[in-house]
Amino acid sequence: MKLLPFLVHHPVFRLEELEAFLHARGTDNEHTIQALIAYHIAQGHILRIRRGLYASVPIGSSPDEQVVDPYLVASRLADDAVIAYHSALQFHGKAYSLHHRHYYLAKQRLRPFSFQGQEYVAVTQPKTPGAVDDPDPGIEQISHRGLSVRVTSLERTLVDVLAEPDKGGGWEELDRSLEMIEFVDLDAVVDYTLRFQNAAIAARVGYYLERRQQEWMVDATYLERLASCAPRQPRYLDRRRFPSGRLVKPWNLIIPPSLLDRSWEEPE
Repeated sequence: MKLLPFLVHHPVFRLEELEAFLHARGTDNEHTIQALIAYHIAQGHILRIRRGLYASVPIGSSPDEQVVDPYLVASRLADDAVIAYHSALQFHGKAYSLHHRHYYLAKQRLRPFSFQGQEYVAVTQPKTPGAVDDPDPGIEQISHRGLSVRVTSLERTLVDVLAEPDKGGGWEELDRSLEMIEFVDLDAVVDYTLRFQNAAIAARVGYYLERRQQEWMVDATYLERLASCAPRQPRYLDRRRFPSGRLVKPWNLIIPPSLLDRSWEEPE
C-alpha cells in the first residue's frame, strides 16, 4: 500500500487519520498498519513525534533535518486540541515575543512533552457558565500549511490570557502583545468575559478595553457592562507579582506603576 498520496496532504497526522485512510482502501489489519508505519519510518518517509503522532518527511529531505511546524503538532496532540493562550497570540501574529512553550486546550489531562526544542503543555478546557447551545465559544478552524487547525479566536484569546496571565507570557509580555492588536469584536470580548461570572476577570478586561478605548473605538456601554461586574472592594491586579500600586476606578484594581507608566524594567 503506497502512502504517498496521504503523506503529501498530511504534514502532521494522528494514527487514527492514517487508519481511516487505509481502512477506506481495504486495509483493516492492525498488524499490517503497524508494519507499514515501521517500514516508512525506517525508510525516512515518516518521523515519529510521539506515540500515535507522526510527521511526513518531504521527498528529498532527511528526518534529521525535518523541522516540524509546532502549531500542527499542538493541534493534533489530542483529537479535540485547540491552540490557546500565548500560542494563539503567536498564531494570530499578535505576540510580542516568540515562545517555545505551546499551550493547547484538551478535555482530557495530558502530560507535557518536548519535541525539537519545543514544549507542549495541555490545559484542561476551562469550564465557564453559558448558553447550552454554545458551551465552548470562540474557537475557529483555520487552514495552516494545508491542514485545518483549531485555535481560540483573537477575542477569546485576549480574555483567556488576562484571566491566566502566566499562560500569556506574564504581564509585561501581555501589555506589549495586546498593543499589537488593531481591532477586536467588542461584543464577542464582553460576552465571553461575562460568561466567567468572575469580578476580577471582568475588571481586568474592562481596564484593558478602557486603555485601548480610542484605538478600538470602545463605546462606553461596553465599559459600563464590565464595570457593573467589577469587584466591590479594591483588589490587586496580581498581588503575588505586584504587591503595591495605585487604585484605578471604576475597576477597583490596584495597578502597579510599571504597567500604568509602561516602564517595564529591563531583565538583569
